[in-house]
Amino acid sequence: MIAARTGAAGRLRGLRWLLTGLFTALNAAGLLLFAWLALDMDSKQGERAIDAELRRVTPAVIQLLDYSDGRLTTAKLTLDSLYVRCPQFAVMPTGSAAFEARLSRFPCANVDQAVLGEIAATAVRTRTPQLGYLRGTDGKLVRFFAEPIASPDGSYIGAVIASADAQDEKDRHDRRVLLVALGCLVLIGALGAAGHVVSGWMIKPAAVALERHEEMLNGIAHDLGRPVTALGLLADTAMRNPASMGKVTPRIMRLSKRMGGIIGGTLMQARFEAGVQQLAIQSVQLDQLVSAVVEDIPAEGARIVFSAVPTRVDADPVLIQRAVENLLGNAIQHGHRPGENAVVHVKVGGGRVVVADEGPGLDPVTAEKVFGRFASGGGSTGLGLYLVRRIVDAHGGVLRIYRSSSGGAIFELVLPT
Repeated sequence: MIAARTGAAGRLRGLRWLLTGLFTALNAAGLLLFAWLALDMDSKQGERAIDAELRRVTPAVIQLLDYSDGRLTTAKLTLDSLYVRCPQFAVMPTGSAAFEARLSRFPCANVDQAVLGEIAATAVRTRTPQLGYLRGTDGKLVRFFAEPIASPDGSYIGAVIASADAQDEKDRHDRRVLLVALGCLVLIGALGAAGHVVSGWMIKPAAVALERHEEMLNGIAHDLGRPVTALGLLADTAMRNPASMGKVTPRIMRLSKRMGGIIGGTLMQARFEAGVQQLAIQSVQLDQLVSAVVEDIPAEGARIVFSAVPTRVDADPVLIQRAVENLLGNAIQHGHRPGENAVVHVKVGGGRVVVADEGPGLDPVTAEKVFGRFASGGGSTGLGLYLVRRIVDAHGGVLRIYRSSSGGAIFELVLPT
């Protein structure tokens, strides 16, 4: 497993973090752009609401101004409701204008009169309305609009300046900015987590497939190593001593069959994993099929006790033969105590194949794991019992494992009759 994590599968899993980062960055960029546009629109809407009030005041004030004997009078302003409500206004003279400044009665914003005079002078000098922000004497933000006043002869003599407290609007907007910023952080975090989960779902099948592929290759290399080495030694012996061919040939045949079994099992496992393993179902005499397997399997010093009653099933004979071979091979290899030869009991009847050994048996935890992929206690690929389960499941059968009263393991393969 370490090799798999540091190989192609490990690099593929590392790609998950890159995908998560790209997914999060792209979504965060879009989210932040949307948030910025929304906040900018909110800020402009607040400004427009204040400006609409300010622009409503200055023309109304200018309409209430009178000129008599070349002098501007502001007496009518005191009689209008504008004089006692917000936004406040100021009529400010500039230069040598012959009238006094007039401020509305209701103070909506604390503004220095000298600052108002500077704004009026700028409006007169540029002959254009002025709009902007200033700081009140109390430090609060104030929005103002100044409109120059023209005398009957066309000269500019001052300006009407409407002003309103903009601090409340600014505080409201700042609170909204804070809430949006916190919301963006939460959403970006959620997007990152979701992206990590989604990328994991996307990569997991490929990563698992690569891990299985690498595990399979490592297992095949391990399993084929010994028989290939032994086969080479036997071939070398036969070449050096032609008279030994009679003794060497059976061993070469057994090693060749063993190697073919390893390769065949691996290919079968790959077909099952890919979902392309086809069943060639036909009527099979199960007792005869198992009897042939018992006769052909290399006992390697083990004693096999076989008993059967005629039973017929509908199954793929090649796959069932492989399943029985794997069960017998497992019992011969592991079903004995140290220093003793294996004794395996095989019974067939009623669509069942029972393979029992007299070995140390299996504890409940191990019994659940032996049918897993690459589960092996002997360093091999561990595909034998895994393939047995896949073959039985493909036939709609049942595979069970028990522990006998004497301690050995009992495998029961049940096929539909």
